Amino acid sequence: MTDTMLCESLASARQRLADAAARAGRPAESVRLLAVSKTKPAERIREAWQLGQREFGENYVQEALDKQAALVDLPDIVWHFIGPLQSNKTRAVAEHFAWVHSVDREKVARRLNDQRPAGLGPLNVCLQVNVSDEATKSGVHLADLATLAQAVQALPRLRLRGLMAIPAPAEGLAAQREPLARLRQAFEELQARYPKAPLDTLSMGMSDDLEAAVLEGATLVRLGSAIFGSRDTPTR
Repeated sequence: MTDTMLCESLASARQRLADAAARAGRPAESVRLLAVSKTKPAERIREAWQLGQREFGENYVQEALDKQAALVDLPDIVWHFIGPLQSNKTRAVAEHFAWVHSVDREKVARRLNDQRPAGLGPLNVCLQVNVSDEATKSGVHLADLATLAQAVQALPRLRLRGLMAIPAPAEGLAAQREPLARLRQAFEELQARYPKAPLDTLSMGMSDDLEAAVLEGATLVRLGSAIFGSRDTPTR
């Protein structure tokens, strides 16, 4: 992808978000774009940063650490870890990321808390919810969400910001909205339960269901191929 193509794809993604927000009766700035940069080289991230993108999502810890080292000169870049999180990877995530979207069990939350350097401030956390009850997918089930949220709220080096989900693929806007509506309802229940917490982030929606996600209240939409093109072979 040339610089011109990246510029066009980023502009297209931003316009798509703005159009979806307008359709939902929301201001465009109420939805942030997270550029999913997994498998993409550091130079592509640098180009996106030069085009005004600041938040980037990575799935593989070692790949992300290599990119962070190559891009350490970029001010105000914000790194989100959005992939499945194994216990042996929590220290690297706690030390090198501003956000993690894939916390789905208390053990991982406690490790992140204990390993977060005090000088960095609290780690922003979204709890991953298995909103479609898929046996092969990560995420806490809705029935167990309140217990996990309570545990995370009690951890001083974590800041619970919201929820994340990757619903099962569905055809049509109505079918796409159904699981996202369940996530929104759970999010609103958490906000009511913790009115003083900074619960402001609903991380949902990707290239295929962006419009449905924004209609259901997404505040952060994760786009990869729509910005960077088809996925490359990952380096873990």
